[in-house]
Amino acid sequence: MALRQSEGVAEELREACPDLTISLVRIHTRGDRRPDAPFLEMGEKGLFVKEIEESLLRGDIDLAVHSMKDLPTELPAGLCLGAITAREDPRDCLLSREGLNLEELPLGAVVGTSSLRRQAQLKNFRPDLQIKPVRGNLDTRIRKLDTGEWNAILLAAAGLHRLGLQDLITQYIPPEICLPAAGQGALGVELRENSRDLKAAIQMLNDEGSACATLAERAFLRGLGGGCQVPIGALGEVRSGSLHLQGMVCTPDGKRVIRGGLDGPLGAPERLGEELARRLWPEAKDILTGGRLEEKKGED
Repeated sequence: MALRQSEGVAEELREACPDLTISLVRIHTRGDRRPDAPFLEMGEKGLFVKEIEESLLRGDIDLAVHSMKDLPTELPAGLCLGAITAREDPRDCLLSREGLNLEELPLGAVVGTSSLRRQAQLKNFRPDLQIKPVRGNLDTRIRKLDTGEWNAILLAAAGLHRLGLQDLITQYIPPEICLPAAGQGALGVELRENSRDLKAAIQMLNDEGSACATLAERAFLRGLGGGCQVPIGALGEVRSGSLHLQGMVCTPDGKRVIRGGLDGPLGAPERLGEELARRLWPEAKDILTGGRLEEKKGED
């Protein structure tokens, strides 16, 4: 998946800047090296970005392409975001072995997901379902679904779209049921702050609407502590020239869900995210401070 994403960005750059020489460098992160380990057990920020950012800082590479949901809300000193590309579908989706929607799954059905955020919201909507952890690449997950280990699995729709596997999707989960992770579906291009010429060259990759929505979501996450390993979701959408932001915090068991939404100008997305976090904080603070662990990223 990471390779496919990087290839797409590289191709856009080649078309826009034919004088640039672009080559791809594969870097294996800690998250990649332990594909079957539960995220909760790995307990570290930036599981899918740390080694890449270290290579950037050393000058081994000049650009890094990240899934925005994997990128911590605070970047290392010396690095910055140069562009956020046009966003794929940010929603979660259901792949069901029998072609059943979430509402149609039988009582006590087994659903696989590696995400605490998805798990909690799913429990809130269907408390009867059995949630089982699932790791590995998309092919591995789909193969396990086909063997009958689960009735269904929950994934990010964007990954399936990028791999041309959207026909496997049984249902796109409405945000009213399951808000996505902050930045889900968006790609960010990271580089060194002092790479001014390169930063100017990659501006053509930046999609203003996607950047606006994603920055608001990340500001919301950061405003709530960002490193809390509790279920947090956010979705920004550009509507009629303004930005609408939804945010959610809930308990891991899904029994208590706190949601809110705000509208604001496109020119101040981070301010909108911070304001929504402030408004939800009084009601959500006991959940957030009670489950303060390392930031969980790398949902697929």
